[in-house]
Order: sequence, then C-alpha cells, then structure tokens
Amino acid sequence: MYFAALLARTDDGWEASDTELDDVETLDELAELARESAASDDDTVLVYVGQEGAWFGLVRVDGEDDPRVFVSDGTRAKRSAYGELLLTDELLGREPEAGDALDQLDLDGTEDGPTEDDDDPVSSDAVPSGPVGDAGLLADFGIEADTVLKLTPDDALGDIADALGCADLLEAIR
Repeated sequence: MYFAALLARTDDGWEASDTELDDVETLDELAELARESAASDDDTVLVYVGQEGAWFGLVRVDGEDDPRVFVSDGTRAKRSAYGELLLTDELLGREPEAGDALDQLDLDGTEDGPTEDDDDPVSSDAVPSGPVGDAGLLADFGIEADTVLKLTPDDALGDIADALGCADLLEAIR
C-alpha cells in the first residue's frame, strides 16, 4: 500500500494534505504539484511518498529551486512506479539517457558486439541498495541527516511530522 502526503510550511505553520500521484510521471511534475499546494511562491513543501514496510522517499521543494530528494532504499523503490520517479539519473549519479535515437546507435566500429574493454560489471540501470540522496534535506528543521538515515518506512512520516510539530494535522488526513 502506498501513501503520499504534502507538508507545506506557511507563515501560519505547517499544513498537511494527502495527494494522489496517479497523473505524476516525473520528478519535475511532482515538484510542480508541490509548488501548486504552497500558499505562496516561497513556501517550503515536503512531499512524502512511501510503500508500507518497504521504503519511503522525501522530496523538498523550496520555491523555484530544484527539488532535493532522499529515498530510504533505492533497490526497493526501483520496483515501484512511484519510487522510480524519485530515482532520477542525477540522484543516482548517472549520465542522463540520450533522447536522440542516433546517439543510441553503436557507430564506433564495434557493431558486431561488445569488445573485451566493454566488460563493465556495473549496469547503467543499477540502483544502490540502501539510502540514496540528500539525507540532510531537513537539517534546518532540526532533523539531522543521521536521524533521517535511521527512520524506518513504517514510522518515517509520523516521526518527521512529530519533529515538525504537525503530527495532529497529519493524523487528520490519514
């Protein structure tokens, strides 16, 4: 079972809402959804996405800045459509996939197959097991990176909301 929630920081405190991600296909679309939930353009919005007992992801959106992402277990998240949208090439330290079909063709004289030099044991689709991303994305809210790394998928959202002082708001939407 999946659950997604938005925690938006406003001048009056935190606001919590659950959200549907069925129409979200990319991290950019998720960030835009978060921005739309903010009361003002400069508000911070935290997006929580989690699969019960398996993994959770946090996305922090501050105004128009690039989103900051943390995923508790890359391998488990990779098995999920919602997890895959968080596991961007940038987050995983990979070169972005080429969108041009010509760039994808092997035109370097080795069209007959790979050579001995092509024995790269790391697949370009490999995702690290365990935490991936920016564990320090909540440090300025008093939740240090080592605390984020210790959160479990079942308790992460509640623990974060409790530390932010919005646990009651979160319970109201669950």
